[in-house]
Amino acid sequence: MGDERTKPTACFLDLCYHSPGACDKSIVLKAVKVRIYPTIEQQSHLAQAFGCVRWVWNQSLAAMSQTYKETGKGVSALTMKKQIPVWKTEYEWLKECYSQCLQSSVLNLSQAFINFFDGRAAYPTFKKRQGRQSMQYPQNVKILSHSEIKFPGNLGVVKAKIHRDCVGTLRTVTVSKMPDGRYYASLLMDDGMENPVINEDGKAIGIDLGLLDFAVTSDGSKYQNPRHLKKHERNLKRKQRKLSRKKDPTTNRRRKAKLAVAKVHAKIARVREDFRHKLSRKIVNENQVIVVENLAVKNLVKNHNLAKSISDAGWGMFCTMLKYKAEAEGKVYLEVGRFFPSSHLCSNTLLSLPKMDLSVREFGCARCGKRHDRDINAAINIRNEGLRILALGTSVTALGGNVRPKRYGQKSTVVEAVALELGSPLHTGTTVEGG
Repeated sequence: MGDERTKPTACFLDLCYHSPGACDKSIVLKAVKVRIYPTIEQQSHLAQAFGCVRWVWNQSLAAMSQTYKETGKGVSALTMKKQIPVWKTEYEWLKECYSQCLQSSVLNLSQAFINFFDGRAAYPTFKKRQGRQSMQYPQNVKILSHSEIKFPGNLGVVKAKIHRDCVGTLRTVTVSKMPDGRYYASLLMDDGMENPVINEDGKAIGIDLGLLDFAVTSDGSKYQNPRHLKKHERNLKRKQRKLSRKKDPTTNRRRKAKLAVAKVHAKIARVREDFRHKLSRKIVNENQVIVVENLAVKNLVKNHNLAKSISDAGWGMFCTMLKYKAEAEGKVYLEVGRFFPSSHLCSNTLLSLPKMDLSVREFGCARCGKRHDRDINAAINIRNEGLRILALGTSVTALGGNVRPKRYGQKSTVVEAVALELGSPLHTGTTVEGG
């Protein structure tokens, strides 16, 4: 959720919530992810607190799952919260953790079940000791300065690097420890401002995402795919080979080798995140209407020849960044249907083209007599389709061809039902293949 570069940085991610009393208004909450530097004693306290929160989550998940299997009924979050004092009498070490962090763990588990039954996520799983650890402070956290954050309980004042002014009311703070040993705090702020009014007047751009070029725009700009994983693959292979030779999991040598692998993965994640943040910010600043294609990344990675390259590209998170940055400035972000044949239509005549192999990067249209760059032609078609949908409006009832049930794990920033208006190539029955 943040821009994790080599130097500690912070970034914004807008999360929209609807207040109970105002259905037509939305409150924008902004999260700032900052680097924190706990002392050795504070790290020890955090390790114990992470373990307590993880234990409460696992115990609650086991109890809720067992109750549902036996009775067919769920267990409310209030019932599980009442169980925490009982656990504290049996396990004295639970008292060392701040009580509201334990309660937040139960509430987060309840929300995870809601997301599962609504089809937005998979069934909640047990948390492990390895990997990322996190816990949430719902209140009583104070930002003393740009270099200090005061936490309740035994944690106290922790050094931090806050690079942005935190304006508004501090809602919740999530403290996390990454596998590479870095500590972060995600500060959820409420600035009291509503979403700006969406304005469609301005420059419109279509974006075609790919592997050879990460993004190609309708105005002819091409942004090369940096291939971050490939650049660090040799170093990662060497560190993983050293880790595989250390069999005993209890030795310090294996722990150090495992940490070295985690640091390489963290480096790849930071440079990838940095690239996506900078490119998405550039596109949002220069355009008013941004149109992209709704890609089914989960289905695309089933191609084992391209799965690693597709995962390394990170198209889904890039589209998410475009969406929340555009909405924060009152700009339009739109996704066209994934079955729209952007690569198989001539951008001048809108007539279908013969099927082309992926190796064909340029083609000549026999009807208009011009040569087109494959990616730029697709980006122009995506832009034109987005402008057509905006002109017709999105209130048209869906005709059924592009309506799909909810599935967890589907990476999309649009609703499942997409209107197929009269006049679109999909509605007219044009026999073309999506690309």
